[in-house]
Amino acid sequence: MIFTGLLSFIQDVPATSRPQGNFITALLPFILVFVIFYLLIIMPSRKKQRRHQEMIVALKPGDKIVTTGGIYASIMGVKEDRLEVKISSNVKIEITKNSVGTILSQQKKQN
Repeated sequence: MIFTGLLSFIQDVPATSRPQGNFITALLPFILVFVIFYLLIIMPSRKKQRRHQEMIVALKPGDKIVTTGGIYASIMGVKEDRLEVKISSNVKIEITKNSVGTILSQQKKQN
């Protein structure tokens, strides 16, 4: 009984014409979110990656580095994809170039 009354009330309400929005205005919030996301996250990440790649290319024997694992080392040799580093007297290891965190000799020059 209640549902039939509600149903008849819904059917009696005149259909109002709702203004139809433009497709572009509907997408505008999504576009703004993507632009903000790009400016705050993607662009700084690309810059950091580019700086790190330039740093890796500039490595040469004699540079003092810190690996991403926290090992302090001195570069003894540079190969295409690896570095031969000396971490102590008589201890040489090979690491990948991407595992270089920072170059200490460049930091001293900048300060």
